[in-house]
Amino acid sequence: RVGISGGAPFIVSELGLTPVQMGFVFSAFTLAYASFEIPSGWLGDTIGPRKVITRIVLWWSAFTTLTGLVHHFATLLTVRFLFGAGEAGTYPNATKVLSRWMPTVERGFGQGMVWMSGRLGGAFAPALVVFMIARMGWRPTFWIFGVVGVAWAAFFWCWFRDRPQEKSKVNEAELRIILGGKIGPTLPSSPGVSHLRAPWSRLARSGNLWAICWMYFCMAYGWYFYITWLPTYLKTRGVTMAYGGMPLFLGAIGCGLGGLLTDYVVKKTGTLKSRRYIGFAGFLLGALSMLASAWVADAMKAVVIISLASFFGDLTMGSCWAVCQDVGHELSGTVSGTMNCWGNLGGFLSPIVTGFVVQHFGNWNLPVVISGAIFLVGALLWLRIDPTKSVLE
Repeated sequence: RVGISGGAPFIVSELGLTPVQMGFVFSAFTLAYASFEIPSGWLGDTIGPRKVITRIVLWWSAFTTLTGLVHHFATLLTVRFLFGAGEAGTYPNATKVLSRWMPTVERGFGQGMVWMSGRLGGAFAPALVVFMIARMGWRPTFWIFGVVGVAWAAFFWCWFRDRPQEKSKVNEAELRIILGGKIGPTLPSSPGVSHLRAPWSRLARSGNLWAICWMYFCMAYGWYFYITWLPTYLKTRGVTMAYGGMPLFLGAIGCGLGGLLTDYVVKKTGTLKSRRYIGFAGFLLGALSMLASAWVADAMKAVVIISLASFFGDLTMGSCWAVCQDVGHELSGTVSGTMNCWGNLGGFLSPIVTGFVVQHFGNWNLPVVISGAIFLVGALLWLRIDPTKSVLE
């Protein structure tokens, strides 16, 4: 999904697409991704993440390959929509994995490592795509990416197990650390909270869950600018598209540090509530950086400042996803899927709004200002989130 941002200028040129059309292509993925997040998260709670993640990677590998075969706008739109439908649930199922494999006080670190890895992949993808396209064209580049995904899925299926108890190389001492380190709210054992039937009506009444969802809407709205329009934005300002990976690279550092920081603060204070203060600070600093970048005339300075916005925003990722485990427990896949669904609705709107603003106003600063303002709202929402309160309360 990140690779297409590096290939976007070449795809637009060959297929003759307008900025609004390309915005819809970006958002087709996100709409499908958001729509299937909750079912895929619930499926991980039901049948286990091993099966779900393997299916996800095989699916997205197939549609990555098919992206390199399209010749028309409608076909590209369809392929990217189906791509998003298949990729949905990746991070909720990763969260399910961490809820089973990590003690509570290491949840932030685990989430930070997952998101740091994702950001590093996203950081190198634009430069790698441009490098490969220059030598073989954009179509073969997508075919090669598809093959790599199939190889990874085969390895994962053979190596991974859903629970530490099922992995022969996990010894008794390790198992005691993992299972003995669970703290925070727990869900009562009842038919309404089984792996097969999530209590949807109770979840829908959770003010805590709604605050988490709207917070992540604000996060994703700003982040999707980086993985969709940023390379094109850099090109219009005369900056090489290779710099498109800088925000994600700094974001990766933010993910890793933020994961360590949220766990450190939880251990130091003895309360999960401290996660929200890291979330508030990261969103606030990210918003201020994003707004500042819109007023800098020098293109390279603007790239550096907007990359700092990515760093501060991603400093909260460990907290964002750890809080889903804190309040969701055995429903962590469902809760994180719900959060990510709402977030990707913001991601769906972001490329379309950006394309519309640029096409009709010819101004690249306005979309950045809008993203900064939305980040400010997200900062305030963090103050409404209580990591010690179950989503069923």
